[in-house]
Amino acid sequence: MSDTQKPAVRKAPIPYLRWWIGLLLFVVTFINYVDRQTLSALSPYLKEQYGWDGNDYAFIVNAFTVSYTIMQSIVGRLLDVFGTRLGIAASVAFYSLIGALTAIAGGKYTFAGFRFLLGAGEAANNPGGAKAVSEWFPVKERAWAVALYNSGCAIGGACAPLIAVYIYATFHSWRPAFVITASMGFIWLVLWLLLYRKPEEHPRISAEELAHIQAGRAAVTSGVTDTSVKIGWGKLLRYRQTWGLVLGRFLLDPFWFFVTNWFALFLSSKGFSLKDSAMGFWAPLLAAGFGNLFAGAVSSALVGMGWAPGKARRAVLLFFGPSMALIALSLFTNSYVLLLVIFSYATFAYTCCGTMFLTLPTDVFHTRAVGTVMGLAGTSAGLGTLITTALIGYVSTKFSFAPVIVVASIVPALATIIFVTMVRADKNPDPDGILMKF
Repeated sequence: MSDTQKPAVRKAPIPYLRWWIGLLLFVVTFINYVDRQTLSALSPYLKEQYGWDGNDYAFIVNAFTVSYTIMQSIVGRLLDVFGTRLGIAASVAFYSLIGALTAIAGGKYTFAGFRFLLGAGEAANNPGGAKAVSEWFPVKERAWAVALYNSGCAIGGACAPLIAVYIYATFHSWRPAFVITASMGFIWLVLWLLLYRKPEEHPRISAEELAHIQAGRAAVTSGVTDTSVKIGWGKLLRYRQTWGLVLGRFLLDPFWFFVTNWFALFLSSKGFSLKDSAMGFWAPLLAAGFGNLFAGAVSSALVGMGWAPGKARRAVLLFFGPSMALIALSLFTNSYVLLLVIFSYATFAYTCCGTMFLTLPTDVFHTRAVGTVMGLAGTSAGLGTLITTALIGYVSTKFSFAPVIVVASIVPALATIIFVTMVRADKNPDPDGILMKF
């Protein structure tokens, strides 16, 4: 079953149509993170109003993470079965509705309920974005395309506190913030349904652009047709490369969620005001957006120089993964500016790595398997985040954020070792043709 449709009539081509698709993916990722981070941005106010401690907040955050974790694998598989257009549309419609309904929440358990549903809806973003990139972009452009859409995470996260705090100050209530931010998703949905089709079925693509996309696809060199081999969870879990992505993201993704969910509270623990804490994490998230673009540029340049895609991605990971240890310096300063600088570099380095592990599935696996692999890796990342969020809530309440920072400075290097040793091309060709030449 598929969401594809054959165009009835060819229309005037849209120049660089694939990059307009990439822009749509950026915008929806931006919206996704604004919806997601509105709660985090307002957490100091909500904690004060409802009397939540670190464990209460962790419970609410984990409600999102539980459903996000479970649904990653399910949604990833559904995207491969039903198609990118329909899958992403259903996801955005659902989570936009849930985001708006969060305005009626009245305490810890109702917030947790809405966050659980929001996580289920938002689970399609990364698998869907990667699958769309694999359909629309040749291998040499994929790191740039992934960097473009993934930068929406950081920029959306950076803008969320500005948007949410402004709405809070305007209406003197947190409730309108959820309604207003959720409305953006419904507007985007109309544009998506109007514009997105597979390249081969799009009425507005030029013959030259279609040829450019088809010539540069990894699937062209694999010898696999869309119906030649059945691809599912069981088959993909037999590949070392799948486990490298699954285990690497289990270790590395919690770093990002530590910053996005806890940085404002970390600043509060350093003695800064609620306003400073709520507004402060825009800088690390904005730096993260630059990290996406920088890594995409470097990786694509290396591929353009003749490097194999896998080697180019690993080079970026090897440099920036271990360098995230610099976050430990935050334990030795109470300077607001220095704390922002330290966390900004840490998130810059993280998203340099993040762009690589979101690009690698499109390099490593046939396009029909990308959604499923991304879903498996996303579920693993969610499990890691679920565990660490509970631990952070306990440790920060019982002791302080210091042990959390120490662990956060060590784990990225371990994740890097897994990525660069396990996600490598095999010496012999894959008999099923699922594994690409990367």
